[in-house]
Amino acid sequence: MTVSEVLAELNGISRRTFYRWREMGTGPTVLKLPNGELRVRRSAFHEWLNEREEVAA
Repeated sequence: MTVSEVLAELNGISRRTFYRWREMGTGPTVLKLPNGELRVRRSAFHEWLNEREEVAA
């Protein structure tokens, strides 16, 4: 997935927030392509989302 696709899936999260999460080490795992672009494996994205799921009390 491209960064834009990830942002769209997260319904309005800003690009800056995504990169801040990366800086903090809390964002999804990314692959850096030789041209410098980032990609997120769909499976890694869904795993990352599942790790953040909260159960309602």
